Amino acid sequence: MRPAPAAWLPLALLGLLCALLLPLSAYAAPVEELQMLSEHPVEGMRGGNLSGLALCGQDLYTESDRDDDQLYRLDISHNVWRAEAQVFKAPPPPPSGLTWGMDVRTWLMSFVRGGDLDFEAISCDAAQNRYLVSEAHAAVLKVTPEGQAEWLPISPRLVREARAANLLAHFNAIFEGLAVNPAGDRLWLAAERSDRGLLMARRTAQGWDCDGACVLLSEAPHEPPPAAAGRLLPGGDFSDLAYYHGKLFTLERYLYKICRRDAKTAAVEKCWSYARDALVPERRYDKPYGVAEALVIDAEGAWVGNDNNDWARGDGDRRPIVWRYAAPAAGWDAP
Repeated sequence: MRPAPAAWLPLALLGLLCALLLPLSAYAAPVEELQMLSEHPVEGMRGGNLSGLALCGQDLYTESDRDDDQLYRLDISHNVWRAEAQVFKAPPPPPSGLTWGMDVRTWLMSFVRGGDLDFEAISCDAAQNRYLVSEAHAAVLKVTPEGQAEWLPISPRLVREARAANLLAHFNAIFEGLAVNPAGDRLWLAAERSDRGLLMARRTAQGWDCDGACVLLSEAPHEPPPAAAGRLLPGGDFSDLAYYHGKLFTLERYLYKICRRDAKTAAVEKCWSYARDALVPERRYDKPYGVAEALVIDAEGAWVGNDNNDWARGDGDRRPIVWRYAAPAAGWDAP
């Protein structure tokens, strides 16, 4: 029996809507591919494992998640870069605000991995202060140009609100990225994965506290990796942050993307892929996850650093590698 018009009309409208929407997705603009200009092995890092990059004035700096007492200025005058150590002494870290179980696992892991503080990112302000984020202790260390080190007095509610938003829920998936604005009075932190998120704090007369809500974003993305990535794990993460021209840039290594976001809301504005040149056989690592952990954005392009954990890539190179990508054709500020 043919249904009455009143019964089949909603189905017909739904079919028409789908017919209109499907072509729009088919013609969606692809993400622009960035062009790799050069790549630079890094030598001279005591612990290897390059895990962050920062542009401090005209100099590039990095750090290792195996070294608790030094960061590195990079001599980039030759194709193979040389890491020059700058020593500091960090005071004991403040209470992490993480669970007792995580703190115990962190303590045990320090004997296996080496390095108790597990520095995962570095950033600089206009005064040349360096900021290092400790994943193990969910804290930020400030190192002055003279080498004096102190932990930022960040309000405990930042970690508390992060955990309430399902962030920082898994061991070794805490703070993986850090960005500080040039004035040195705002900082952003990236919670790595499962769920991933972005948080912001500002400097006050009493220390560092959240400007309203601590958590700008908390999500569990399930976007598939590029087809060329093969068996790379699905999903998404944040492995570093960069601040440029008032915007926040996220390094999303599982997806081989760099995304520009609103610094106040963390909303995505535009993304670029770096997969094409990164996934050629000689640059690949036989691992089910990405190794890109460091990001710097400047007017001419992007620096992407790889923490290879001493693994050899396709061409046999076991050194940390930094890639240089050209800026997008229309610039990083393009709509």
